[in-house]
Amino acid sequence: MPHSLRRGALRLTAGIALICTFALAGCGRGGDTAATGTAEPVDDSPATGSVDVWAAQGDADVLEKVIEPFKADNPDVKVNFTLIPNGEYYTKLQSAVAAGKGPDVAQFFPESQAQFLDPSILQPVPDGLVDKGSFFKSLWDAGVVKNVAYTVPWYAYTYALVYRSDLADKAGVKAPTTWKDTVPFLKAMQDAGAGRGLAADIGWDIFNGQDVAMYAWQAGGSLFSSDGKWTLDTPEMAEAIKYNASFFTSGAADTSTPTFLDAQPYFTSGKTASMITGPWVIGQLDKAAGKDGWTASHVATAPLPAGDSSGASFSAGGSWGVLADSDNADASWKFVRHLAEPSTQVAQYKAYSSLPAVISAWDDPAIADQPLLDAFFTQMKNTRAFPQVTTWQQVATRLGKEIEAVAKGTESAEKAAANVQAYAESVGTGAE
Repeated sequence: MPHSLRRGALRLTAGIALICTFALAGCGRGGDTAATGTAEPVDDSPATGSVDVWAAQGDADVLEKVIEPFKADNPDVKVNFTLIPNGEYYTKLQSAVAAGKGPDVAQFFPESQAQFLDPSILQPVPDGLVDKGSFFKSLWDAGVVKNVAYTVPWYAYTYALVYRSDLADKAGVKAPTTWKDTVPFLKAMQDAGAGRGLAADIGWDIFNGQDVAMYAWQAGGSLFSSDGKWTLDTPEMAEAIKYNASFFTSGAADTSTPTFLDAQPYFTSGKTASMITGPWVIGQLDKAAGKDGWTASHVATAPLPAGDSSGASFSAGGSWGVLADSDNADASWKFVRHLAEPSTQVAQYKAYSSLPAVISAWDDPAIADQPLLDAFFTQMKNTRAFPQVTTWQQVATRLGKEIEAVAKGTESAEKAAANVQAYAESVGTGAE
C-alpha cells in the first residue's frame, strides 16, 4: 500500500487506535532479561526454527522478496508473515499482546509506538546487534526509554517542501529558507498562475497536530519537559499555531480544499503549487499528471523553512521489535538484524520505495541519483522524535482540532494552546 494510503487509513482509524492504547505494561509478560533492560548478544550462527512476523500492509508487502538472501543464508529457519490492514494493525496487535498470543517479531511506527516500549511487551535490543550510530538519530531515539532500546529502525520518512519549480521560476522566486519568506513565496506562485500557493492539510486531526508540533520545535519550544510535564501552553506553541494559520489567513491555502486524496491531482493541475509532505509523493506525481517525465520538469524539493530556532521536522517510518515472550528470540533478532543491514534497506527501497533508516544506504546510486530525494535526506538529519508517552497521539489529535478554529479565525492561537495544555493535563501521560 502506498505511503499516502497508509496515512489515509490512519485518518479513518485514529479514534479506534487511540482508544486502544491501554496500559499494556500490566499484562504480565516478559521475564528477567527484559526487566533488567539487558539482553544476551546474538551470535553469527545461522538462524533456525520458526519466526512469526506481524506487519501492517504496505511497506511489508514486499518482504518475502526482500528477505530472500536471509532465507538463503539461513536455510533452517522458516519466516511466517501475517500482514494486517493498516487501520486495524495496532488494535489487533495490542489485543494479541494482552492475550499472550502475539508474534515473535512485530512492526511498529516510530512516531506512534510509545505504548509498546515496555519490558513487559518488548525485549530490549541485544548488545551489539546493530550500530545505533548507523541510523538517523531521531529514529533510534524513538525506540529508547530510560536508556533501553526496544526497537530497531527499518525505513524512514519526514516532511519537506515539494513545489512547482516551473511556477517558482515564472514568479522569479526561490524556495523559502525561513518562516517570514514562506507566505510571500506561496503567494508569488499563486500570482504566477496557481489557484493556491499551498495544498494544506485540512483533516484537522492527528496529522495537523504533528505539523504544529514540528513548527513549535522550529520556534524553539518543546512539547514535553525533562521532568515529565506537558509544555504546550507556551509562546512558542502559540507562534507555531499562528504560523500554521498564516497559510490560510493569507489566502495561500484554503480551509476546505483540497481533501487528502485530491492533493496530488490539485498539485499537478496547477490548482495548488506546493505541498508540505513526505517523499512518497515523488514517485506518484507522474501518474497523477498522466504523463511520464512530468515530475522531473515541473517539481523541486527543499528542506522546511526554519523558524527562529531551527528547521526541525519529525521523524517517522517503520521499526521492528521482538516480543517479550517470543519462543524463538535468537532467530527473531537475527531476522531484525538482517532488515537493518544497508543492503537489505536498499533492496526494500527498490521493491517499495521505502527510504532507508540506515544513513549509509542513501549513498546507493538507486537513491543518491534521485535529486528530488536530496531535500528529504537533508531534512532527515534535522528531525526529532515525538514524546515517548502513550497519550501523545490523543494530544496531537486534540491539537489538530484546536488549530482549525485558529485557521478559520474563530479562536486565538493563545487560547488554542491553553486548551490543548488543559486537555493534555487531563489525559496525563499514561504513566500515572
